[in-house]
Amino acid sequence: MAAAAAATAAAAASIRERQTVALKRMLNFNVPHIKNSTGEPVWKVLIYDRFGQDIISPLLSVKELRDMGITLHLLLHSDRDPIPDVPAVYFVMPTEENIDRMCQDLRNQLYESYYLNFISAISRSKLEDIANAALAASAVTQVAKVFDQYLNFITLEDDMFVLCNQNKELVSYRAINRPDITDTEMETVMDTIVDSLFCFFVTLGAVPIIRCSRGTAAEMVAVKLDKKLRENLRDARNSLFTGDTLGAGQFSFQRPLLVLVDRNIDLATPLHHTWTYQALVHDVLDFHLNRVNLEESSGVENSPAGARPKRKNKKSYDLTPVDKFWQKHKGSPFPEVAESVQQELESYRAQEDEVKRLKSIMGLEGEDEGAISMLSDNTAKLTSAVSSLPELLEKKRLIDLHTNVATAVLEHIKKTVEDKGQ
Repeated sequence: MAAAAAATAAAAASIRERQTVALKRMLNFNVPHIKNSTGEPVWKVLIYDRFGQDIISPLLSVKELRDMGITLHLLLHSDRDPIPDVPAVYFVMPTEENIDRMCQDLRNQLYESYYLNFISAISRSKLEDIANAALAASAVTQVAKVFDQYLNFITLEDDMFVLCNQNKELVSYRAINRPDITDTEMETVMDTIVDSLFCFFVTLGAVPIIRCSRGTAAEMVAVKLDKKLRENLRDARNSLFTGDTLGAGQFSFQRPLLVLVDRNIDLATPLHHTWTYQALVHDVLDFHLNRVNLEESSGVENSPAGARPKRKNKKSYDLTPVDKFWQKHKGSPFPEVAESVQQELESYRAQEDEVKRLKSIMGLEGEDEGAISMLSDNTAKLTSAVSSLPELLEKKRLIDLHTNVATAVLEHIKKTVEDKGQ
């Protein structure tokens, strides 16, 4: 199934920006900013499940997490040691398994305080389970906050999101069109899709106008989503679409249009493989959630048995919307990308050579007025060059990144051609 959301002024900020803001607010204990008496962020531990990890990883880097005071980020079901003097922020799906493990954490007194954030809305019965566990463990006062975050979708670009990554085969085209699918399984699939779309529009802060194709699974999703939206809007005081926290709400004159279309209407598109940079990276490399994983050989090593290739190292690179080269060239034909990488490299080398030249001139000796004037002029130029050094280093990092990724794509293409030629 394909879902398209066309937002107008109600979505002036991209969905990527809105979800990032929501995550940062959550990591700051659901308030805009919290700092200690020294002006530093409050140190805390982030506990997430696989679903939470998939949502956070395309949006926030490890450095950004550290800047917000996250000293550790750990999976909920990993082996974790007690850290009794540090608050813990949980970001998990409200499943039975996760609730049981959180209750176990309360009983084991792992952390100083607990900020429980659920990716989707938690049911009352499961909330009562947590309350009973906290009561039995005498940890009621340690459970500082409980929030439904409504962030059950993964934003990959400013204008693109996917519903899920974990267990994605359960909501796939094949799952919906299986001849032996039961009514119960179909209801589960529909509820999963509806929950993610509902979370998307809560984060967007706008109630959509829904259009769908008749007599298909798309209509089932549309009916369920419409019902869920109406139930939430019925109580204006508790509606998720009112207030200033999310921006424009239900009373906006400009509402986004949600078009739900059954994949059968456009079955050819997923089978079409284009010659563009992003499409090739997605097709031939290990590329998931904006991260590409490569195996790079470290060269040739000499041994008594002769020269042999060195062990391959695994490296990961993030291809995100903040990567200017990726944003500019992801839709370009692959041969143009190789040329652009070379142009960027030549531009970088020219800037680097200019800095080196200015440094050499700064060693100028002489007392005449011309020498002094030249020294003064180049001092200003060198100061300007040094101030742009962080930008230059970032440019070099992106050049190295895309050189490695483009080379990996090219090697894969060459190998495929050679295999077909044999």
